[in-house]
Parts: sequence; C-alpha cells; structure tokens
Amino acid sequence: MFLGSRDLRHAKGRFALIGGVVALITLLVVMLTGLAAGLGRESVAAVSTMPDRGVSQIAFSQPAQGQKVGFDSSRVASSAVKDAADQPGVTEATSLAIAQSRVSVDGVRSAVTVFVVEDGSFAAPSGVRPGSVVVGSGLGKDANVAAGDSITFGDKSVRVQALSDDASYQHVPVVWMTQTDAKAGGVQTAGGTSLALLKTDGSFDAAAFEKQSDLVAMTPNDSLSTISAYQAENGSLTLMRVMLMLVSALVVGAFFTIWTIQRTPDLAVLKAIGARTSYLVRDALGQAAILLLIGGGLGTLIATVGGLLARDVVPFVVSPTTTLVPLVLLMVLGLLGALVSLRRIATVDPNSALGAAR
Repeated sequence: MFLGSRDLRHAKGRFALIGGVVALITLLVVMLTGLAAGLGRESVAAVSTMPDRGVSQIAFSQPAQGQKVGFDSSRVASSAVKDAADQPGVTEATSLAIAQSRVSVDGVRSAVTVFVVEDGSFAAPSGVRPGSVVVGSGLGKDANVAAGDSITFGDKSVRVQALSDDASYQHVPVVWMTQTDAKAGGVQTAGGTSLALLKTDGSFDAAAFEKQSDLVAMTPNDSLSTISAYQAENGSLTLMRVMLMLVSALVVGAFFTIWTIQRTPDLAVLKAIGARTSYLVRDALGQAAILLLIGGGLGTLIATVGGLLARDVVPFVVSPTTTLVPLVLLMVLGLLGALVSLRRIATVDPNSALGAAR
C-alpha cells in the first residue's frame, strides 16, 4: 500500500468526508436492522418461542377460497384438535385461541391479546393455570404491572404469575390464560383465531397429516410469514436496508473512480518504473478496505451505543446479527463498488498518461 497509505495521509479531508458518509450509511443500516429485529420480535415473540415448550408444529384450518393459510383465517374446532392428536407422528395436541380483549389494572383499561389454552396445556408458559396468568412485559411498562399483582377481565380477577419479554403478538402484550379463566372473564374467543398446537416425533409427515386431518401443519418458524403485520413490516424495512447498502456501494465506487482518475499520473509513474498491475490493484483495494473499516466501524459503534440506550424506549435488538453482519455486508458491497475503479488502473498506459500530464 505504498501509494494508498500516502494518499490517506496527504488528502485527509477528502478521505474524512467519504469516511463520514460511509459511517452515516452504516449508522442508518445498523439502526434499521436493530429496529427491524425489535419490531419483528414484538410482532411474533409469543409464537416464535413456542418450540421452547415443545410445540413442533402449528396446525391451521384449510382456508376459504381466495384466502391464505395463516393466523388471520384459521378456525380449528375442538373436535379437529382431538382428531389431530390421533394422527401418525403426533404425540400430543392442544388447542390455542387468540382473541383481542381489554384488561383492567387498578381501574385503568388496557388492550391486550389473549392466548387461551386448555387447562394444563403443554404449550403454555410455566405458571399458567386457573387463577394465574403470564403477561407480556409491555403491559408491565404501560400499566405498571408486576408479578404478584392482580388484573381483571370483566368480573374475573387473576394473579400475574410472571412477566415475560417473549409475550407479545402484533405489537400488543399477550396474556396467556386458561380456558376456565377466559370463560369466567368473558373473553370472547368465538369467531376468532383458533389453532391446534402439536408435539410430534420423527415419524411426522406434514403432507400425510394434511390429507388425513384436513388441517395444514407448519413449523412455528415457517408460520411467522403468515402473520400479515410481521410480513408487511419486515418486507418494508428489509427493502430500506437493501437500498441503503446499494447506495453505499455506489458512493464508494463513485469516490474511488474519481480518485483514480485524479491520480492517473501517479499510477503511470509507478507502472513506468515497473510496478505490476496486480500490485496497484491490491493497493487500491487495501485503501478502500481501510476507509470502509474505519467509517463502517465508527458508524456501527455509534449505532450500537444508541441502540443500547434506546432499547428501553423503542423495540431494538443489539446482537452480532444486527451489528456485525450489516457491517460485513456493507464492507463487501463497498469493495465491490471500488472494483469499478480497477479497470482504469489495469488499462492505464504510462506513456499516454505521462504525456497528458505534461
């Protein structure tokens, strides 16, 4: 990096400017990535954590004509749940009803999503039993609820056994409760979403299950794409991140193309004294890598600190996936953009360039 290192020292202002642009783009991408992960978690956390409690398949009813399989349209009768439990490969089946309701906390009513499970259901979080519920931590923040407090549905008071960070659905806090409490509290589940949650073994065949039970089985992870709010949010934020990464590649590519044109005489001198094209290419890529690493690293650091400070206010996830992965992708795309300038390095003619310089 004979020429590249000297360029960096000599033209500090120019490189500081492009480094600042890279840092800002990285900051935006990392912040959007962390926000997208946080919003996604708030939208599907109650479903995505079901495998931790033994749920390996979620069974939906066959959709009506013109509708898609998913949470919005699923209506699984209790008889269908019993029939699903008798299918090959299914070791246990239980029902889940999802309903929108309102809960009263010290006289203040708050909107919640109620996940109603059978008494003693294997799919329910620990602590869910008649008279006892598990609620999302979002309700704890909004209504100042703590473990051990009582909340009221209609005329039925239940005890909050625990607050869970993984109990939210479509950005609304979830209350896991039993069918006994739901009936006593007047929670209306008729006409709402109902599913069959399955515990299966290695012999389970989804195609055969669908044919014999008239239900559609998906893994909890695959079922997330059928939640309309999650799909729309994730698609929009992913598009924004992709566009920002493409902008980063274009900015870096344009900068190094112009910079290569400006230093054509220097490249010609180096070629004239015997420098190989491969050496000059490595020099240019090394210069671009240093710039991307410094600018991208600074943007990632600022975004990480900002995310840690903001995650108590907005849904934000700070992890290697939301910080280091975007940084690596931006560096790779930036280097691809810098490759545009290499054609001029490879084709520069020493005699012509030096003659033009005179």
